[in-house]
Order: sequence, then C-alpha cells, then structure tokens
Amino acid sequence: MFLCVTGHESGAGRDAGETGRGASGATQDAVGGAGIRTGRRSIALRTAGLTLAGLLVAAAGAAGWAYWHLSDNITSVDIDQALGDDRPRKPVATPSTAAQEMPSEALNILVLGSDTRSGAENQRLGGGDSDGARSDTAMVVHLDAGRTSATVVSIPRDTLVTRPSCPRPSGGTTAVAYGSMFNSAYAVGGPVCAVKTVEAMTGVRMDHYIEIDFSGFAKLVDALGGVTVTTEEDIDDDDSRLHLEAGTHHLDGTRALGLARTRHGIGDGSDLGRIGLQHKLVKALLERIAAQDLLTDPAKLYRVADAVTAGLTTDTGLDSLSELTRLGQSLQHLPASGVRTVTMPVVRAPSDPNRVVAEEPEAGRLWESLR
Repeated sequence: MFLCVTGHESGAGRDAGETGRGASGATQDAVGGAGIRTGRRSIALRTAGLTLAGLLVAAAGAAGWAYWHLSDNITSVDIDQALGDDRPRKPVATPSTAAQEMPSEALNILVLGSDTRSGAENQRLGGGDSDGARSDTAMVVHLDAGRTSATVVSIPRDTLVTRPSCPRPSGGTTAVAYGSMFNSAYAVGGPVCAVKTVEAMTGVRMDHYIEIDFSGFAKLVDALGGVTVTTEEDIDDDDSRLHLEAGTHHLDGTRALGLARTRHGIGDGSDLGRIGLQHKLVKALLERIAAQDLLTDPAKLYRVADAVTAGLTTDTGLDSLSELTRLGQSLQHLPASGVRTVTMPVVRAPSDPNRVVAEEPEAGRLWESLR
C-alpha cells in the first residue's frame, strides 16, 4: 500500500517537468527529487513503526504466555472453604485508606516443605514413600503490620500433639488423635489438616498456606545461583545424601536441599539440630535474594519466578502470580536482619524419649505474641 502512494507522487513530478522545460525545469526536477526522498523517509518511518508495533505485540504475547505459565505452575487448596468457621478468629484489621501504602494488618503464613515422591525429580532428590507425603519442614512465618520485621517459628515434626478431626481430601473426616506426631496431620489430611492442627495447637489463625516440594526448593536455589552457608561440624549423612566438612560452603540446589533435610549427621540426630541448619538456610536465601536486583534482569527474574512457582501449593488467596507478586512487593523493605528465627519451645516427651512436646508456658507465650 505504501509503495503505491509513493509511486503516484513521483509520477506527478515527472508530468510537470515534461510540460514546463526551460528555466523552471531544474526547479521542478528538484521538487520531484524532494518528493522521492520524502516518500522514502515515509516508507522508512512507517516500516520502523510497524516493526516496533510488531515487537510490542510479540513482547505482550510472550509476557502473557509467561504470566499464564507461572500461574499455571501453582496448585491451590481452598482451606477457608474446607475449614469453615471452626477456626481461631482473625484479628480485626486497622481500617485502611487509599493513601496508605503499607499493609495495615499482620499476617501469619504456614510454610511446609513436603517430601512428596510425586514426579521423577522429587524421587531423584529423595522423596518419601510412594504411598504418600509428609510435612518434612514446618514453619509459621509471622509478618508484622508494617512488613519491616518477621518472626519464623519452626515446629519440630516429632512434636506430639492432639490432632483434631479433619476433613479428608477423598471425603469423610479423620478421628481425633491424641499423642500423635505433628507431621502425621499432613499425611492423613493434606494441607487442610496441617493448617487445622497448627491452629488448634497455637490458637493462631493462619492467613495463608504455602507448600514447596523438594524439586521446587532445589530449583529456587539454583535459579538464585546457589547459597553460602557455614557449618560448625562435619556432616556425613547418607539419608540426606550430604557429606560436608565443617566450614563455609557455596551450595547448589541439590546440596542445599540435603542440608535442609539432614538430621542423622549432626548433633544428637534429632529434628532440633536440623532446624538450626534450616534457619541458616532461611537467612542465606534472604541475603542472596537481597543481593540480586532481579528487576533489572528480566531473564533471571523469570527463572526465579518459574522456580518459586514450580512445585508450589498455596491456599486460594495466593494462587495467582499477581497475588504472590503483591505479597512479595509488600516485603521489599524487609531486611534479612529483620527476620528472627526461633524454634517452638519443647521438652522430651515423658512417654517417648525420641519425641518432644510443647514446653509450657513458654510455647503459649510465643504463640500469644503472634496473635
């Protein structure tokens, strides 16, 4: 279409030159040449415009595909629907205004690491038995209202608790179980029972639920370029497939996962020693993320986002990329130094020296501070 318009303009210039030769011929030729040059510039500008428009459309299409892909990575569970009103009350939020930039209420998030064997990658990394999965790691993350500080409370998986009656994923309900290991809640009733058990033992309402499997954790560490941690003793644990000498190490995803899982190669072999290593990893991950300006590197940002969402299960309040992004943006002013890591106070269980129970009143005071 553009070539036809340009050709019409240059033809008109030639007709004028043929009917008016003489002193005005050179002038008319010059006018015709200017028309040709103007036409060429018009073609170039329009071509550049079309090219830019095409690139913008392609970029928008790629962005749309990336958004769909990342959101599609996420599995969600409607915990609010499953538990109904049989839960601790949610604190009344401070009324917010349009001018407020910071969140107006604290958040409590139950974060679980599961040892599911679902998928070849989880099996390769040492997932649990093929007939189910357990909550290998459990942390309650409390974010203050201003998002300038956070408390991460680890719950030992060997803690003996009263497991409440929970709805089963396949229908029906489980019976109340007394003196049951904490991580059995996930095994018998999945995320819903894990949340209900935590709320029953703490009296704290869980606003959100996040679960990541072995594969997702390893991919996240690799996408960040690994993490650096210091161990104070040698680790030699065939179960977690980790063998490290005491000292500072830069770990890839597979070895970082081994560090998060190891227990038999350190201390007395209990879950408490492993929790200490997990706290080191939490701090190392936060420092690694803070050291990288992901917003200036879209390719790396996508790799990290893809790793975060792969193998991720959330409640329905966090099951889209936009909701996870909103949560992440609210934490942009939370420094690694503002994160406190603690373990729920426990003592040896009188009924079993290999198990622990909550130490009261210390544990109760800790949970009260998070309400």
